Amino acid sequence: MAPSLQDASKELIVRNIDGKNVTVPLDRDRIALGRSSVNELCYPDDAGLSRQHLALSRADGLWFVEDLGSKNGTLLNGKRVENKIRFKPGDRISAGHLTIEFADVAVPSENTVVFVDHGESFSSSSTTVVANLDAVLGPQVEDTNKTYVMQGSPQMRALIRAGRELAGHRPLGELFQVIMDLSVQAVNAGRGVLMTLENGQLEMRAHRGEGFKISSTVRDRVLTEKASLLVRDAQLDQALRDHMSIVEQKVRSMIAVPLQTNDRVIGLIYVDSPHLIREFSREDLNLLTVMANVAAIRIEHARLNEIEEAERAMAREMEQAAVIQKALLPSEPPKVPGMDLAGKTTACRTVGGDYFDFLPFPDGRVGLLVGDVAGKGMPASLLMSSLQARVQVLFEEADDLARKITRLNKAICANCPDNRFITFFMTVIDPATGALVYTNAGHNPPLLVRAGGGFDKLAGGGVILGILPVATYKETVTQMQPGDILVMFSDGVTEAVNPQDEDFGEERLAGLVASLRDKPAAQIIESVEAAVNQFTQGAPPADDITVVVARRL
Repeated sequence: MAPSLQDASKELIVRNIDGKNVTVPLDRDRIALGRSSVNELCYPDDAGLSRQHLALSRADGLWFVEDLGSKNGTLLNGKRVENKIRFKPGDRISAGHLTIEFADVAVPSENTVVFVDHGESFSSSSTTVVANLDAVLGPQVEDTNKTYVMQGSPQMRALIRAGRELAGHRPLGELFQVIMDLSVQAVNAGRGVLMTLENGQLEMRAHRGEGFKISSTVRDRVLTEKASLLVRDAQLDQALRDHMSIVEQKVRSMIAVPLQTNDRVIGLIYVDSPHLIREFSREDLNLLTVMANVAAIRIEHARLNEIEEAERAMAREMEQAAVIQKALLPSEPPKVPGMDLAGKTTACRTVGGDYFDFLPFPDGRVGLLVGDVAGKGMPASLLMSSLQARVQVLFEEADDLARKITRLNKAICANCPDNRFITFFMTVIDPATGALVYTNAGHNPPLLVRAGGGFDKLAGGGVILGILPVATYKETVTQMQPGDILVMFSDGVTEAVNPQDEDFGEERLAGLVASLRDKPAAQIIESVEAAVNQFTQGAPPADDITVVVARRL
């Protein structure tokens, strides 16, 4: 006997940045997660993860989580994981753009369908009949070897009515119930249920009646063998009459048929008569088999129509969002005496989560900033827009950089979803003296490429924005000499990967910029983009790419 849902093993629920869930059984002693393909849980497109980010391990029946020296860290229930720590049911891990919950398998509610496995097989008695779509659509022969046609019969009239009902354009949710009603009415069943396969699992879409307990053998034969099954009287069938799944519901006559489109099964229809309203016949089985085929094709067409319409609407919205987002970013850099400035961002999708800006101040200083919102697409672009609005309000003056970023972090924490965060870097440069003040909130350290050779990383300042409301930030002062070049970038540049799984990296970026020190800032950016594209051999970018360059003349 298969284990009940109450006895099933514990599992992980992994939710990505788009809110989609994947269930992972805890069926081994160690599960590693990261961007590399060597992990059991591999998320190569999640730029917030390290190649080998974290591991879950079991010891003495208990589970533990361990951070594997990841770049952005691992949080357990909001606290950073420093050492191996206990991971209990109900706990939540945050890593990169993922949330991972330790969950028990839920007990089904009353209004669900349970498949009961008793290891039964069907007897060869006359109470059970098996059919399939090809046999039903071809010539049909009675036991007397006489061929008959359903035309003009009640079954044919039911088919014609079904064809008319299903010919119209109905929403998918409404279509399921129409098919269910037609099926029950066509064979005068007492109750019925329609289920479709979603990610390998059957989900109930429509029903008349409740509390269904269907033999798992019936389910498996319908789905895997594409068989249509009729049990005329389960109480007389030697193989079924002693099973509680049948006896408890007083099921007498039942039919189960596949929702089949050509050679693919997308679900099943099950009807029964608990009190033997009437005994189902071979004609009923044939009728429901054909109706299920017509219904399955109609369901697939409705699904495709809904998907296509949703994609068209989304494409229109994304195009409009891209226009709006582009307007939020600087169309051109400000003219600042003593400085050559340029910036550019390229979204890997229609819209993105990267942000950069220039803030010229009345005293001649200029602010440069870059941010990277976790994730891609529309959610990231909305947070980017919110960040841009807050920056414009907070940084009207050039001083107190660290204090203002502390306030910015509090505002973002109050409004940012749990699975989102923002890396942020801002600097204020005085072109007259070369004084450069900066604060780095968990962003890739910009590179200050020196005119005399070498480069400095502008790291330090505080944690990423949107995680800890009480976090504070500090500012650092350095000097920018004539001929020095400041390069600010998002991780889409340095973490671009070639076919050999090598990063573009900071050293390569610094060397490229140093070789272009006599070129205008805008040309340096174009050269960096071209170099990244050549490095990845033209592969589509996995993340947004942003580069901001400032040359002190």
